[in-house]
Amino acid sequence: MAQRPSVKGVADVVGLIDGLGKITGRAQVIWFLVFGGLFLDAYSNAALSAGLGPMTSQMELTSTQVSVLTATAPALAILFNPIGGWLATRIGRVPPLLLAKAFAIAGALIAAFADDFGVVWVGRVLVGVAYGIDFAVAMALLAEYTPAKLGGRLNLWQAVWYVATTSNLALALLFFNLDVGADIWRWSVGSAAVVAVLLLVGQWTMLKESPTWLAGKGRLDEAVANLDAIYGIKAVAGRPDAATLASSAAPAIGFRHAGVLFKGDYLPRTILSSVISLGQSMQYFAVGWYLPLISLTIFGESFEKATIGSMVFNAFGIAGGLLSAYFGRRLGLRLSSAAGFAGVFVALLAMGLTFEKVPTAVAFLLPVLFILCHSTGPGANGKSIAALSYSSDVRALGTGVTGMVGSFGSVAGLYLFPQIKDSLGLADTFLVLSVVPLLGMITCLAIKWDPMKADRSPDEAAADALASTDAPGGLPDTAKTTTAR
Repeated sequence: MAQRPSVKGVADVVGLIDGLGKITGRAQVIWFLVFGGLFLDAYSNAALSAGLGPMTSQMELTSTQVSVLTATAPALAILFNPIGGWLATRIGRVPPLLLAKAFAIAGALIAAFADDFGVVWVGRVLVGVAYGIDFAVAMALLAEYTPAKLGGRLNLWQAVWYVATTSNLALALLFFNLDVGADIWRWSVGSAAVVAVLLLVGQWTMLKESPTWLAGKGRLDEAVANLDAIYGIKAVAGRPDAATLASSAAPAIGFRHAGVLFKGDYLPRTILSSVISLGQSMQYFAVGWYLPLISLTIFGESFEKATIGSMVFNAFGIAGGLLSAYFGRRLGLRLSSAAGFAGVFVALLAMGLTFEKVPTAVAFLLPVLFILCHSTGPGANGKSIAALSYSSDVRALGTGVTGMVGSFGSVAGLYLFPQIKDSLGLADTFLVLSVVPLLGMITCLAIKWDPMKADRSPDEAAADALASTDAPGGLPDTAKTTTAR
């Protein structure tokens, strides 16, 4: 009988998971259940977008009220991305995910049954809280569930985003054909509660706490048990190594430790992931704001035709999201982001220079190019690169901070660029916006870090650094962590 491997700390857990060639069985179900939360986040955002027109008419909303409702969720995410990361660091990865589903259910139901703007806004506040917590924690947990060689799979969240958006648009089209009238937005928003309930039940039943997080807390017996429950890996808890003793004895990491993200080797990683996250969210939410207008121009001004047109655009986002996993694995997250930013830069320049000067077919192809390049490169990598760039003790905090920066970009895209459009016109707005992907591309080319090309995982490198310095406790010296090949 083969001797079972001994787990003495985080590095051992990471090594056992990284040794897997694929994710199968219960691990596969758990993996997609975590992804389901990201589906819900996108679905909830699309639910408001699909029904915003009928809601505006029924409630006689002003343009300011519409803007507030649209930007509430990303604005709340600015605060709750890091809060979600903090919770995941302190109490584990799974409890915040379940809490997020509860907020999502409440927010969707409150908005669906609202009779005035104020109540709808309260519902969107709760959805924003759920969105902020879930995204920060889910990406960190997915990174810890996934073998290093399969890290590119994290990019599939982008395809999931577009699938969720398309699903809600299709459902809105169904409600439209059922002739529910102006209440179509209530059905669209309320359906998000059904999705959230299903996910809450599934995650409550199936999810297991991250073995990596448990090992970092010195709870080796539980880590070993979860390795078996999730992957079928048979191991035994050994005597805690120096890194485990140090991390379990150190004070729990909180916001006051966020400075570690800006020291040593973590500094360029934080800059790179933050710039990608900021740039992709600004360009998506700014241009995404105008895609319905383009859809109306191309496919007609009826609700049905405009919805079908939006679904066509989203189909290219699904394709790009699926391709992102391939390009992330082959090129790395850094270079695939640079290439995506370059394509978006070209698309925006062309859109600005040729607006209302080219045939309809060309006007259609340019937004398609934008969506494909965005979703294949920085759109997907903005979340994935942060989740893969930090050791487990600061991973959730890192994804939370990066998500916060990205949410700033969302708010800027939703608020700043419509104002530029009013001042300069749509064509010049596209030209101004092209600066965003240009700066993103330059940053990706200047900073060489790429977690897909690293010799060792951040956890293994952090453990080696701690052991080599015989640190008595606290956070590892990130200046000695792994570098890119």
